[in-house]
Amino acid sequence: MMNDWAGLPATYSDVLRRAMDSLFRTFENFSEGTFIVDAEARVVWINKRYAARFGFADPEQAIGRDCEAVIPNSLMREVVKTGKPILLDILETDREPLVVTRLPLKDDAGETVGAVGFALFDELKALTPLFSHYSRVQEELIATRKSLAQARRAKYTFGSFVGTSAASLEVKRQARRAAQLESPVLLLGETGTGKELLAHAIHGGSARANQPLVTVNVAAIPDTLLEVEFFGAAPGAYTGADRKGRVGKFELANGGTLFLDEIGDMPLPLQGKLLRVLQDKEFEPLGSNRIVRADVRIIAATSADLPALVAAGRFRADLFYRLNVLTIHAPPLRERASDIEALAYAMLEDLSTQARGGSHYELQDDALRLLCAYAWPGNVRELRNTLERAVMLSDSERIDARALAPFVGSGQGGALSAIQGAPHAQPPAVAEPGNPAMQPSSWNEAMAAFEKRFLSDALRANGGRVVDTAAQIGMGRATLYKKIAAHGIEI
Repeated sequence: MMNDWAGLPATYSDVLRRAMDSLFRTFENFSEGTFIVDAEARVVWINKRYAARFGFADPEQAIGRDCEAVIPNSLMREVVKTGKPILLDILETDREPLVVTRLPLKDDAGETVGAVGFALFDELKALTPLFSHYSRVQEELIATRKSLAQARRAKYTFGSFVGTSAASLEVKRQARRAAQLESPVLLLGETGTGKELLAHAIHGGSARANQPLVTVNVAAIPDTLLEVEFFGAAPGAYTGADRKGRVGKFELANGGTLFLDEIGDMPLPLQGKLLRVLQDKEFEPLGSNRIVRADVRIIAATSADLPALVAAGRFRADLFYRLNVLTIHAPPLRERASDIEALAYAMLEDLSTQARGGSHYELQDDALRLLCAYAWPGNVRELRNTLERAVMLSDSERIDARALAPFVGSGQGGALSAIQGAPHAQPPAVAEPGNPAMQPSSWNEAMAAFEKRFLSDALRANGGRVVDTAAQIGMGRATLYKKIAAHGIEI
């Protein structure tokens, strides 16, 4: 089919030549300066405006000179040497900076024979919208990276594990020891005992402290997604997969620590894959042939009875033995009752900081007795929840037992009656077998009666010496004195 263009050139090469000539003249006319160098980066042509800008009244004076001798900071030699363009750059001069572009010139064989440069603008404000957008994107990227890095750092230290009881001190001793080693750590204990806090403290005290701490709550992720969560996936590896693929937690934690919370809930098929990664220190993302090295230290935690799960066939014995190298038992709060006062005041200090108006909350003695008389099945987490609710609804900064009682356990009135009254008020009668009249009317009264009997026996065994008794039962001396007064115990 014939083309009916008017004035069609005889050859396409003529069109190309005219296009190149037109393009060059357009750039030369509208740019702030143009110059050409040969294969040795020597100037072979420069327009008058550009020559004058760099102190040459006659452009001929610049011909044959090295490009750097004519234009300081020029990168034309790099373009000639590499054969690659520098499409957009800023050239600093003794006046305003210039926005420049540099292109290689090549012969028919593809060899670089020179380069041409154009100074596009002599005022950067022409590119202000572009630079503003670039700067904003860069700032957002830097902020996001900092935020992500901060999120993957340890939030707690060993000082965050409040308590001076024998049980607390032993846990912190073991955790500090674990921080100096590289073996896996298994944290056992009831929910709310501070296992996550210990994991953060161990990572923060280890040689990996400046590397990522990545957390996976196994119980919070559906079984079908856990493998991808751990090992990542190649683009399109499964229906609905991200087109860019996904990086798994093992890869994100490389060089640092991976904290596996509630590992007792991990499905059996994934347990085998986890064991293999721990042994081989490498894995393949889902749907990929790519081998990823994993230099990761594992800290696992669970509130489940792992030996029982192993016996029931719900947890692999070999994975249990692989994880059960350094085992730390986080004690329940009922076994470290002497820490309750310190914990309560540390929490109140934190709540006071969060409260508006600079509030400073304190606990009355009867409120402390109430806290110490409760068994705390939810442990430290339940204690904080209780104090937070009391602070939120209290009309006073001084919280007494009456204000606290509705939030302790089921909020039964017996909890309050068991600790109310003056320090030397008579405690509830101790129940005697076979005497219904002496039976306690509530669980809290029974606990108060048991506590009185327990403390009386301990004091009697230590000859009435409060200091020795407090050390033996793991209770603070001041707390023991308060309980002696509250129960009316004679020393």
